[in-house]
Amino acid sequence: YEIVGFIGLIELGFAQIKDELEADCEARMDSAGWDAAKKDSKRAIELNNGRAAQMGILALMVHEKLDNNPYIINSLLGAPVDFNAGF
Repeated sequence: YEIVGFIGLIELGFAQIKDELEADCEARMDSAGWDAAKKDSKRAIELNNGRAAQMGILALMVHEKLDNNPYIINSLLGAPVDFNAGF
């Protein structure tokens, strides 16, 4: 429950500065000389990067559930870790 509460506090804090943050980002894009098309393109790129990161985390979780090994990259590199040894 602590992690849910912590995330809730972060969301509440972000909600208080959301408008200011959006205005700052918009001002920075305007000062860089970006037109509406370039802004939309950059927003779409950022959205796709976020989606790719979510898929990467999902893939790590799936790999862990397949063989109970959270360190799949170590196994691929030849240094497996016996994660649940002794349990």
